Amino acid sequence: MPKLKRAADTDNRSATDFVESLDRGLRVLEIFGGIRHPMTLSDLAKAAELPRATARRILFTLERAGFVATDGKLFRLTPRVLVLASSYLASSHVVSVLQPALDRLSSEAQEISSMAILDGNDVVFIARASPTRIFSSGIDIGYRLPAFCTSVGRVLLSRLADDELAAALDRTELAPLTPFTVTDRKLVLKTIIADRAQGYSLVDREAEPGFRSVSVPVRRYDGAIIAAINMGAHVDRVSAEEMVEKFLPRLREAAASVKSMLV
Repeated sequence: MPKLKRAADTDNRSATDFVESLDRGLRVLEIFGGIRHPMTLSDLAKAAELPRATARRILFTLERAGFVATDGKLFRLTPRVLVLASSYLASSHVVSVLQPALDRLSSEAQEISSMAILDGNDVVFIARASPTRIFSSGIDIGYRLPAFCTSVGRVLLSRLADDELAAALDRTELAPLTPFTVTDRKLVLKTIIADRAQGYSLVDREAEPGFRSVSVPVRRYDGAIIAAINMGAHVDRVSAEEMVEKFLPRLREAAASVKSMLV
């Protein structure tokens, strides 16, 4: 699992404002999110880069709070952790505004549509819609993918100036997810700059095998990019040309319809 960039790593506030025990507890919760099976105390301590005794105290605290359960050997998250995610989604203005637009978009096009935001070097999907005829798995709310090789990620990265974008890519590990993932930094930079100019990004099998998607930026009232929405389909069903001809106009219309409501 890629190591998440934490605010404490870059924040200039006084060290006296930093609660290390809370930071460590959150780190343990993040580990559970990246490894989708119950874990032993030793495995969690190693993954979180914490002493075993420290990890044990954190897990005991999380268990007492109802966020973690154990059979005495293996630890797993409980449904109570969804409270943390639901609190964010309930308070997110962009989700409440975009969800109806995503629902209409998905229903009209009869394809999956999603919304993502940038979080460090990753994108996080925070809303989605799916027509009833399609069974989908994998891209759920909270799902993370590297920004550099996803259509939503490239749209979000395009809001950076060229020098900032180059610096961001230099700090990013461009690890391939499929045989089609572009990992040449200069080519990725050139592609994102081109996507910025055309106002959308089309990614073909770079992030997921057999899957292509097209994305557009979601802009607030002043033109700033705050999210990205996409539509995707399996390569056997929808060609790249159809993505642009059929889905792109709908995506642009959906994004434009909410611009004045986003502040």
